[in-house]
Amino acid sequence: MTSQEKKQLEGMACKVRMGVIESTHAAKCGHPGGSLSAADMFTYLYFRELNVDPKNPKWEDRDRFVLSKGHTAPGLYAALANRGFFPVEDLVTLRKAGSYLQGHPNMNSVPGVDMSTGSLGQGISCACGMALSGKLRKKDYRVYTLLGDGEIQEGQVWEACMLAAHYHLDNLVVIVDNNGLQIDGEVAKVMSPYPIDEKLAAFGFHVQTIDGHDFEAIEAALNTARTVKGRPSAIVMKTVKGKGVSFMENNAGWHGVAPNDGQYDQAMAELKARLTEVEGM
Repeated sequence: MTSQEKKQLEGMACKVRMGVIESTHAAKCGHPGGSLSAADMFTYLYFRELNVDPKNPKWEDRDRFVLSKGHTAPGLYAALANRGFFPVEDLVTLRKAGSYLQGHPNMNSVPGVDMSTGSLGQGISCACGMALSGKLRKKDYRVYTLLGDGEIQEGQVWEACMLAAHYHLDNLVVIVDNNGLQIDGEVAKVMSPYPIDEKLAAFGFHVQTIDGHDFEAIEAALNTARTVKGRPSAIVMKTVKGKGVSFMENNAGWHGVAPNDGQYDQAMAELKARLTEVEGM
């Protein structure tokens, strides 16, 4: 990755974060914390990794992405909009009556959404089905799914992991957003999922642990996942909940609360300042 490419990704990640703040503020509800922690991964996937076509969202041979932690739809929507799947201006209609951008992704209404999600634990099962279908039909597409570290407390997640290993789904990449916080507080205190990496390895995955805010680390991990044969890949990314907005960072209270007018102004000022800094590098 060149310095120019990295700068472009960092700038786009700022825009994705701005989209999260814009949409949740307009809706007066939503989930900014986990959307912000995953913003760098959303950015890398949609602007570097995924083989997709915004002009043909249902292209049969596209790579698939399943947002298993569906409540962080504001982050996914911001990435999709900036990638050209629908107008960025529509982000402020989040959760409004009649809007196609509802609180959880709907594959029947949102261009670029491959699976309707929201019930935690179910998205990874859908991703496994997509990957298995690709194998059976001898397709070259890859399937990516993003889970929360609180979400992996769900038993269905581990049933899906067992299936993925059993069927040697090396076209599947499971990404865990390990920001350490869920709606009720620290994941380690609510119901500890640790050690996440060792558990995934025990289920038969090739596992990598990275800094989820480092684009070079994200690139290296995804490139390595492409070389893994005969078993599924997992990437555990260490992140900061609320990343990019000072008063939201590492604060579980921002799991599902929208910023008020004053908080919106502060968050947008911080993100715009960061964007200006990146663009001036």
